[in-house]
Amino acid sequence: MAKSANFKPRSTMMTEGVGRSPNRAMLRATGFTDADFKKSIVGIASTWSEVTPCNMHIDKLALRVHEGCRKGGVVPQTFGTITVSDGISMGHEGMKYSLVSREVIADSIETVAGAERFDGLITIGGCDKNMPGCMMAISRINTPSIFIYGGTIMPGKLHGKDIDIVSIFEAVGQYQAKKISAKELKAVECNACPGPGSCGGMYTANTMSSAIEAMGMSLPYSASTPAISKQKADECVAAGKQIKKLLQLGLRPSDIMTREAFENAITVVMAVGGSTNAVLHLLAMAKAANVELNLQDFNRISDRTPLLVDMKPGGKYVMVNLHNAGGIPAVMKELFNAGLIHGDCMTVTGKTVAQNLKGIKIKPSINPVIHSVTSPVKPRGQVVVLHGNLAPEGGVAKIKGIKNLQHRGPAKVFEDEEDVFAALKRGTIVAGDTIVIRNEGPKGGPGMREMLAVTSAIIGQGLGDSVALITDGRFSGGTYGLVVGHVAPETYVGGPIALIKDGDIIALDVEKKTMLVELSDEELARRRAEWKQPKPRYKRGVLRKYIELVSSASQGAVTDQF
Repeated sequence: MAKSANFKPRSTMMTEGVGRSPNRAMLRATGFTDADFKKSIVGIASTWSEVTPCNMHIDKLALRVHEGCRKGGVVPQTFGTITVSDGISMGHEGMKYSLVSREVIADSIETVAGAERFDGLITIGGCDKNMPGCMMAISRINTPSIFIYGGTIMPGKLHGKDIDIVSIFEAVGQYQAKKISAKELKAVECNACPGPGSCGGMYTANTMSSAIEAMGMSLPYSASTPAISKQKADECVAAGKQIKKLLQLGLRPSDIMTREAFENAITVVMAVGGSTNAVLHLLAMAKAANVELNLQDFNRISDRTPLLVDMKPGGKYVMVNLHNAGGIPAVMKELFNAGLIHGDCMTVTGKTVAQNLKGIKIKPSINPVIHSVTSPVKPRGQVVVLHGNLAPEGGVAKIKGIKNLQHRGPAKVFEDEEDVFAALKRGTIVAGDTIVIRNEGPKGGPGMREMLAVTSAIIGQGLGDSVALITDGRFSGGTYGLVVGHVAPETYVGGPIALIKDGDIIALDVEKKTMLVELSDEELARRRAEWKQPKPRYKRGVLRKYIELVSSASQGAVTDQF
């Protein structure tokens, strides 16, 4: 990469010349000096908020980035954007705003960075939608940028065992099934989340931080470093210094976020047993980066990539354990040695993936978190895209931690998540059922609610291996069991899921990658002719805008369509 002579590719238009005296006057009020006007200006997008432990410490991390920028010789300007808490909004109407927040985050960062003409951009994300939202904005602005993950939470402790946020969701199901007492439920609740950081298993936040590190857009080890560690604070200072080098090199996100880099990201997602939400978010990020990516790419890479990391959900360990075993660099080194990732992709270190991995070793342990390619946890990736007459555009399944890869059973149809949770509470869902939850898609929900409360209750009641669940909504990264989400086309636009009735036989086969309802084409056509589109659930505000703009889940559920 040739060095650039212009370290102020964007800010010059507001800092130089007599006509920009008013602009400089405003900047002087914020602390700029004469010397600062000659330096690159770098925006620091902070997702700090007190509404979730994932983000409650990010203000302090932003200060360390600010420090690093000053040490590196650039002028930092910190600004804020939103976050919502997936865990706190889970199980009620508030979850409809979660996926919407990804679009708001992307739009807001783009808006500030576009208006203020930052030469470089550093974004810091914590909760699930922060990561793809930040990356979508970074792609749109396409000026030298680095993403910093706010970091993972430490595990909670109860009865000498590690617990986390999913432990409490599952404990609710156990309490409903009278397997534990109210006192035990309260004990789990009070110990599951001990402080700052994102949920500890390989749930969506840690999945996306892993994908972004694999893509080369964050510094090595960013994905797994604990939120409250000195190493995370030092990473923030290092990123602030590194942005100057990226400006000198003229190294932009479009130079890093290539088709091959996205393939590396997907490969790592499969190797770590990541969340189904990675499919949705990587499709959205690829669209923002003008990279061709589709659902078949996920199946192709999943088929060839072994599951190497034994983590929750469905496994033993949490992100802190992975970090202590060598983090994402150790996983990538194992994949690189097996020829499963592209080593020539550029990264924000200014080096290629192969150069970054030189000398990386997996730390041995008695019960390894990271397995070898020759002795994997599972021989293939645990995220699979299914197609069939029930999902012509696809549905996304996560098969980690389940015994049965096939299911055939009668449908029990529910019009929203609340109805299912009530049915589980009543005990009317039994072994063999295929639960169908509709009207939870991007437009119909709107917002594709995650359904961790429902899926955890299924596990808690001991039904995880005997029922299946399909929906046009989404699942938390903490979900496991034979569940298929993102079913497209969704109910709201008349997809086949809208036509299912109680008692219809649904057959899922993960090995064949099929999801079928055992109805003839003629019967489906007859039902479709009788179907009427429901009215939008919201008449105004951000949710109504989202209904009007959002694309299919098979295209990433984005509002920035072109």
